[in-house]
Amino acid sequence: MKNTYINKTVLVALTIGLSFGSIGCNRDNLEDVKNLGAFDTKNFFKNEQQCHSALIGVYDVLRKYSGGFENMVTFFNAGSDDFYSGGGSSSDGAGIQGIANFTINETIMPASYWKDYYQGIARANLLIDKIPTAEMSDEIKNRFTAEAKVLRALYYFELLKMFGNVPLILQPIKANDDYFNIPQADAATVYEQIENDIVESIPNLLLVPVLDKGEITQGTARAILGKIYLYNKKNALAAAQFSEVNGTPGQTSQYGYKLVADYASLWVVDNKYTSESVLEVMHTNKGKSDWGFWGAGNDEGNSLNIMVGPRSYNRLNPTAPDLFSGWAFNVATNELFNFMQNDPRLNATLINVKQLKIDGKADYSPAYNDTGYFINKYVPRKSDVSPYPGPTELNFRQNYIAIRLADTYLMEAEALGGSGARAQALVDAVRARVNLPSIPVSMQLIKDERRRELAGEGHRFFDLVRWGDAPSVLASRGFVAGKNEIMPIPVQELTNTILNQNPNY
Repeated sequence: MKNTYINKTVLVALTIGLSFGSIGCNRDNLEDVKNLGAFDTKNFFKNEQQCHSALIGVYDVLRKYSGGFENMVTFFNAGSDDFYSGGGSSSDGAGIQGIANFTINETIMPASYWKDYYQGIARANLLIDKIPTAEMSDEIKNRFTAEAKVLRALYYFELLKMFGNVPLILQPIKANDDYFNIPQADAATVYEQIENDIVESIPNLLLVPVLDKGEITQGTARAILGKIYLYNKKNALAAAQFSEVNGTPGQTSQYGYKLVADYASLWVVDNKYTSESVLEVMHTNKGKSDWGFWGAGNDEGNSLNIMVGPRSYNRLNPTAPDLFSGWAFNVATNELFNFMQNDPRLNATLINVKQLKIDGKADYSPAYNDTGYFINKYVPRKSDVSPYPGPTELNFRQNYIAIRLADTYLMEAEALGGSGARAQALVDAVRARVNLPSIPVSMQLIKDERRRELAGEGHRFFDLVRWGDAPSVLASRGFVAGKNEIMPIPVQELTNTILNQNPNY
């Protein structure tokens, strides 16, 4: 009898459906698993329309950043020095509580952080394999393939950041493949593969979106490639890619990117796909997300909103913001609130509900780790409540910007070593947007600017690890050097496979 738990890296390729929207299975019902579930592709991938539908399925996995309870932003915010886990109690979400105090282990590490990205990779592999025989122009074939390869590279990059050595799978898994024995590749091999994939894909991508605003363009691909180079310590190559994306600091780049004038406007719900958006994750209430499939890939709402809102919020004065009550995850630390004092970005970033309560303007119920400071960028507002059927909590429609221009400005300045005229101009542009004066550029200034500019957007943990600062900055949280830079591989993926757990877990 085969094992009950099978390697998801392969199972998703075997269970993929025509809709590309219902990939997955229930582990509890897996007994005597046989390789009989391969998706019959004979009647699909025949034309441009079918291939485009499949490509949308590859894009859908981007919602892992901000959709479902196990989303990337709230999880890795909790692992930073800027936010606590929050939630209803110390047991509210074992994974998010575990990363907050670095007691995370293979048992409580949510399996979805591994599984979901491999689902996206499986979708991309299948599409890339089938495109050559579809009836459509070579130009469209090349573009769809390029978009799928860039997305696959991005998903591998997220896996590398989280888990280190991971299996490198570039072809669809066949029904007679040995899916219990797929080895891990060293990180250098995976980095080389995804870097080359993006370099080869860029010429076949559009300069600017034509039909789908969120599609991968040359600018998006270069930003992702620059970020991959930066994490892979190829700073000169990273700076070159970011320079193409950024253009003249403060001006409009060749891809149409430009910093928006009003920092706070970036988080206005209807202000989607601004000139600052390089990679944006679409959320909508039109999918009518429901509890039965929340976090399973079919839901389309933004989960950040409900997760970071204050509990039992009640507006007592019309001058107070009219918020929808949330679950109080990712409450900001006093340290972050104090660090951002006198910075023009403070009020757009954090909302001081504690002060509203003191002033008699609003009330709320303090939850776990409460400080009274909540992420204003994503806080749920009653004005954004969905008019469609489906639980309000699951149907907020605010997009999440995974990469934006201020981010790529600061990453380029970092790749330049935090010195020189261009690094100075890049940091100056970020500061000038919020009417802050120029300060001599340095790596410390760049680190501080990233902390203030991008607070609450899910980047801080990975920044600290990349800089080598995590062991000192997160020591009080329980961070252990040589261990917590990456996460434990979920136990479900280890059972009866040849995968090796990460060191010290």
